[in-house]
Amino acid sequence: MPYRLTYFKEAKNDISEAKIWYHSQQKGLEKRFAEDIKKAVVRLKLNPYAHTIRYKKNRVAHPDVFPYSIHFYVDEAYKRIVIIGIVHNSRDFNFLKNRD
Repeated sequence: MPYRLTYFKEAKNDISEAKIWYHSQQKGLEKRFAEDIKKAVVRLKLNPYAHTIRYKKNRVAHPDVFPYSIHFYVDEAYKRIVIIGIVHNSRDFNFLKNRD
């Protein structure tokens, strides 16, 4: 059975804020960012256990182009992947530890 995706509200906000910033840098760049994130999420959905646990129960995946980290955990009981945050790699991600 394939895994379903669930996003924390804050993770969706992370994406929206990044898209706004990339659009302010160059028109259309936000679409390239969103597509890169989408491809990374599709890959992690196919094989979430390819990513090791980095802290608590959370794993981290990376898109191909943009310097971001997708923080998630696998809820095996409900066969879902829960994305708790999508943050720039230069940002301290310790604030995410309070999200799960």
